Amino acid sequence: MGILHGWKHCPRCAEPLANHGDRAECVACGFVQWANSQPTACALVVDDEGRLLLGRRATKIWHGYWDTPGGFLEEGEEPLDALRRELLEETGLEVEPVDFVGGFTDRYGDGEDAPYTLNLYWTARVVGGEERPDDDVSELRWFAPAELPPPNEIAFDNVARVLQLWRDQQA
Repeated sequence: MGILHGWKHCPRCAEPLANHGDRAECVACGFVQWANSQPTACALVVDDEGRLLLGRRATKIWHGYWDTPGGFLEEGEEPLDALRRELLEETGLEVEPVDFVGGFTDRYGDGEDAPYTLNLYWTARVVGGEERPDDDVSELRWFAPAELPPPNEIAFDNVARVLQLWRDQQA
């Protein structure tokens, strides 16, 4: 059920909601909320030596696990703008997206209320800034394809899938 799990009352008029799983509707005021996957923009940042930048998560969800830099889009934000913003916030680096890798769905956490995510990935190159972990990241490290952390040290199934895809393309 994800994002609508536990919704019982309309956020506009406080009347009871009809929750249909994929949407919640208020008969009283006409409010409708759809259960959409929340979009993220993530980067496979590769340096001149062919190494990939990963960050160690400093947040509650998947704390201490390796992740690709990136994050949630703000309302109305263009995905590539979100990618640049998130990379600067988390790594101190200014990046330029290169190629779209793909979109991968996942869940952001465990349990029935964990929202679904649509994780959009691009390869990117560094064009400026000074590397430093910040915001949701406690550590940054560059990994050669053969040195990527094992799947049990990777946050989120979608990250493990995209890292495997990237590693296979480097072979």
